[in-house]
Amino acid sequence: MTAHQVGQCPPPAATDSRPLQGSWRRLTELFPDLRIHSAAPRTDPGWTAAAALATDPAALDATIAFDERLGLKLYGAPTRPDVTAGFSLHRYAWPVALAFTLPWFLERRVPVLPVERLSINRADGELTARPLAFHCLPDDPAASHPEALVAPDRPALDTALRAALADHLAPVLDAFRPRVRRGPRTLWALATDDVVDGLWYLSTLLDEEPRAVAELTALLPDDASSAPFVGAPGFREEGGHRTRTRVSCCLFYTVRPTEPCFSCPRSK
Repeated sequence: MTAHQVGQCPPPAATDSRPLQGSWRRLTELFPDLRIHSAAPRTDPGWTAAAALATDPAALDATIAFDERLGLKLYGAPTRPDVTAGFSLHRYAWPVALAFTLPWFLERRVPVLPVERLSINRADGELTARPLAFHCLPDDPAASHPEALVAPDRPALDTALRAALADHLAPVLDAFRPRVRRGPRTLWALATDDVVDGLWYLSTLLDEEPRAVAELTALLPDDASSAPFVGAPGFREEGGHRTRTRVSCCLFYTVRPTEPCFSCPRSK
């Protein structure tokens, strides 16, 4: 992510994701705990390829074991296996969703990023992403990029975002399902919450929360157009603050029964 001098920039390669780097760089500036690198998936120590999570039980076991150890460190006691698996899935979906939603929010660009094109390092808070292409609007300066897929309008771009997210998340949710011991609807509800909560949080750092709330509400209207995502963001004002009730329960109450999440559906 170094700047090139004028006139020294080479033409973009077919797998070049520079049209997305501005948003990903902005993410790290706002939230240094998460860094997205434009690179091929890594498998060296500390890294897990997303495709392995979806297809290799040993990789899934290792990821859940990481969260088992983390749970002991954070809570001082082991968590139920299904709860641990749920926490592990959430800690994957929340950052990965931002790789899609932040470029959409900031630049109206949506990466085409299947599981085969991403890896994650949970310990260091890093992702590598190498999109196949990206969707954008006709007036985008990057619309002439060789990997640009030009959507005719905003509704079409929003449809592309939902499809790109679903394409990436579906195999991961399927792999986690037996460990989380929840049905598909509940898992897609969890995914919906992570898509919403990640961008909502970043929008507060950007000082653009009202716009994010409006755009997330339009993106996920809780009708057939949102499938396979489940439920609506459900933002509301309460006590002078904006809040929402999650579509899914994260099961944190099993760890801290007296400390429910502020958006817990069990307490509403």
